Amino acid sequence: MKPIQVGLLGIGTVGRGTFEVLKRNQEEIKRRAGRGIEIAMVADLDTERAKAIVGSQVQVVNDAKAIIVNPEIDIVVELIGGYGIAKELVMSAIDAGKHVVTANKALIAVHGTEIFAAAHKKGVMICFEAAVAGGIPIIKALREGLTANRIEWIAGIINGTTNFILSEMRDKGLPFDVVLKQAQELGYAEADPTFDIEGVDAAHKATILSAIAFGIPVQFNKAYVEGISKLQAQDIRYAEQLGYRIKLLGIAKRVNTAASGAKEIDGVEGVELRVHPCLVPSKRLIANVEGAMNAVMIQADAVGTTLYYGKGAGSEPTASAVIADLVDVTRLMTADPLNRVPHLAFQPDSMSDLAILPMDSVRTSYYLRLVVADETGVLAKITGILAETDISIDAVLQRPGSESKQETDLIILTHSCLEAHMNKALTKIQSLKSVLAPIVRIRKEDLS
Repeated sequence: MKPIQVGLLGIGTVGRGTFEVLKRNQEEIKRRAGRGIEIAMVADLDTERAKAIVGSQVQVVNDAKAIIVNPEIDIVVELIGGYGIAKELVMSAIDAGKHVVTANKALIAVHGTEIFAAAHKKGVMICFEAAVAGGIPIIKALREGLTANRIEWIAGIINGTTNFILSEMRDKGLPFDVVLKQAQELGYAEADPTFDIEGVDAAHKATILSAIAFGIPVQFNKAYVEGISKLQAQDIRYAEQLGYRIKLLGIAKRVNTAASGAKEIDGVEGVELRVHPCLVPSKRLIANVEGAMNAVMIQADAVGTTLYYGKGAGSEPTASAVIADLVDVTRLMTADPLNRVPHLAFQPDSMSDLAILPMDSVRTSYYLRLVVADETGVLAKITGILAETDISIDAVLQRPGSESKQETDLIILTHSCLEAHMNKALTKIQSLKSVLAPIVRIRKEDLS
């Protein structure tokens, strides 16, 4: 049987890994797929570099559209990235009746609904396992392995750059800027690290996971996104002393706001979609995921809690996911489209209209650090304001201030409360003359 012919758009880090792993393990992959899979064409602007990687037996072109219009190409692999030309090429490939494999989380998170609709109409597959958590098969686990379950929540360390930075800040007590520079020198962070350190990359991935978990359209524009660039070393140190570690988590949670007890919020079911730093109890497995590694926890009604751990980026780990998608397409391309696994796990006519909830309606607990004047009555004023806004205190600690003997660090851990109430309380507390610096607020997730 003739091997499946693959056209590769872009042969950078992941593209090279895909070519090399496919070549190295071709016999093993053929045994699993039922027929051979080979890269027949590569499109890259740097044709000389591409030719040096793939050799003379693979056609190299500088125009990606040449791959799409080639009738011999069965599957197009998009590894260009971004929202612009990548979307145009993917939509063109779908229109040409070709199956698509992509590692482009930004494209799927922002334009996935449009892309899946076009693919469904054409009867072709869009596979994107490599778009989330690199080599961890988390999308397959959600779409297939946990299909019997009602997913309750997902919490993931899904950006290796930020996890490396937080791990180094904790281990070495270094400030954010110093560790970021180290991450760039080691190749963990880009020259422009904005998407990583401000949480955008993690939000793209959390958006995709939320859609698969709850059968809702991808809605990146409704995600709450907060990065790690403002985290300070002393908060990581205080968290450690309190039995917590700070992680940037992507969270997708099915909730019913009626359980919040807040009169100002209607009792409706919805989905929390948020990315931000969290205090996680140090005894949790996910709190001990260090360096550039990724991990995703899923809570489901039948199976309970499961954890998926591994390399979230890199040439061959991501290539592993790309090739797994190529094998899936090879197995299923002759199947009736109605018998294939749906793109977002749920059948297209059975998608949910669950709303993404505003951040004000989120209920969680908090770590607060306040730099306050070391004088009588300060704590009473602060705890009074918290009580007025229905926020109960779990613990209070006081530590010497870093600037002078006339100030102190006041650390407060709260019980679960509504974000809207916390915002109201912090506005009042910040206005007190005895509060000498901007209040640090980090959400706390027990993940139990």
